[in-house]
Amino acid sequence: MSSTLFRTKNVEQSIRDTEEPEHSLKKSLSALDLTVFGVGVIIGTGIFVLTGQVAKNNAGPAVSLAFVAAGVVCGLAALCYAEFASTVPVAGSAYTFSYASLGELPAWIIGWDLVLEFALGTAVVAVGWSGYIRSLLDNAGWHLPDYLGSRDTAHGFGFDILAAALVLVLTGVLVLGMKLSARITSLVVAIKLAVVLIVIVAGAFFVNGDNYKPFVPPSQAVPAGGSLKAPLIQLMFGWAPANFGVMGIFTAASVVFFAFIGFDIVATAAEETRNPQRDMPRGILGSLFICTVLYVAVSIVVTGMQKYTKLSVEAPLADAFKANGHPWYAGVISFGAAVGLTTVCMILLLGQTRVFFAMSRDGLLPRFFSRVHPRFRTPHRPTILLGVIIAIVAGFTSLSALAELVNIGTLFAFVVVAFSVVILRRTRPDLPRAFRTPWVPVVPVLSVCASLWLMLNLPAETWIRFGVWMVIGFAVYFLYGRTHSRLAQREQAVRPPAGNVP
Repeated sequence: MSSTLFRTKNVEQSIRDTEEPEHSLKKSLSALDLTVFGVGVIIGTGIFVLTGQVAKNNAGPAVSLAFVAAGVVCGLAALCYAEFASTVPVAGSAYTFSYASLGELPAWIIGWDLVLEFALGTAVVAVGWSGYIRSLLDNAGWHLPDYLGSRDTAHGFGFDILAAALVLVLTGVLVLGMKLSARITSLVVAIKLAVVLIVIVAGAFFVNGDNYKPFVPPSQAVPAGGSLKAPLIQLMFGWAPANFGVMGIFTAASVVFFAFIGFDIVATAAEETRNPQRDMPRGILGSLFICTVLYVAVSIVVTGMQKYTKLSVEAPLADAFKANGHPWYAGVISFGAAVGLTTVCMILLLGQTRVFFAMSRDGLLPRFFSRVHPRFRTPHRPTILLGVIIAIVAGFTSLSALAELVNIGTLFAFVVVAFSVVILRRTRPDLPRAFRTPWVPVVPVLSVCASLWLMLNLPAETWIRFGVWMVIGFAVYFLYGRTHSRLAQREQAVRPPAGNVP
């Protein structure tokens, strides 16, 4: 049985499967499109909220160094993703990579994990977008009834109509084609970047050098917690992180790391890229570099505009401008955040449908979902199915611990991809690699260690929820996927009947 659980799908077969007419996606994306997708999903509310939050609570003005540290951690994972995405240009990202190196069961586990990550991420972002839009509508004097607004404010029945509507509209855009999605994303990202640059440039005029003193505030110990809400590392070893000081920078890095989540989604579009060998590394690494620079610039500006001890946690950038007598910028920032979340939501939905499509094409999920639209050449069936489900989830979901499940799922994917790079280098050294991760196995090992460290800093209850989802995934695999897998069917076809075995 173990041999069937770890059977691998070779790279050549994966690529041949993408050429089947009924299951092939249209290749229309360029390096610029991929970079825009990456920037579009990475830059969300994190740039407007996390910068001030971690400056006030964890690192002070040295939060800019925390963004650099988090960018380095993501860069290690990005190098591994770039090699795989250019070598195995097939939809599915980490799922496809692990199928070619670790085997079917590990591939199923990571695919199941990614479905959860992207689904919850889409729902959470849609709810966040709805909150910004309601705020803008309230400013204009238009008010939605409580039962059609946020679940957090509803008394009795409540359905977030704006969040659900956003998901359904974006589902329609994705069905109509990737190039249309790329054009809309390009427009929205241009608006979002313009708002971010306005904030950086305008805020630079209000920077006061005294606000940077001390740049690294004195260290403050944090008492260890004992409940399930405490980080797992505290419950395991009694270790507690420190705020401020040098260790506070790394504590802050574990928080702001989650503002970078999203570059891995670029890899899910490898099959729809015209020249993946050249463009995938450019899109993945380029988007990560651009976002790191913007994050560092924003963190320097906001801690220079207002003393870190006075920054607000909910809307630090907007309130920093208000403190300097320019409340108009608060509206600009809210507008930028609302526009930015639109692309975040769409690209998360894109990533989930491509993983689901790849798993269906391999037979681990019903093959019904792997047929593409005859005109648009998009996986319309899983897109519509998942879009409707996520719209319902977003409508009835309140923002709580769901985001932490997204984080642990992403980090788990990072670990798998890093392992897969090392394994495929050893098992298939003959594969042509347009991009090679430098210093293998050092870089992948560092990526694994950094990702595991951040996972251990997540609450224990998040690990429990993640474990429950994985148990459900194991049940689905053993009841359906293991026997319906195309690899299993091919093995069955070439295996001689039992009576003919000498």
